[in-house]
Amino acid sequence: MKKSRLEYAKFILAKVSFDINLFRKELTKALKNLIEEEKKELVEWVKQNYAQQYKFVLNYSEV
Repeated sequence: MKKSRLEYAKFILAKVSFDINLFRKELTKALKNLIEEEKKELVEWVKQNYAQQYKFVLNYSEV
């Protein structure tokens, strides 16, 4: 079964969530490669799962 880019981005972010720099890099890369609807879904997913850890990364990446 082939993963969508959105599912792949979620998978990668979960794997690199231990490191703020990797997380920021992968989130930025994912947001560049997704369509607008997928971007919104990914940002919501990150907020639900990593808001406490990486709130400022979200603010930076959404700009």
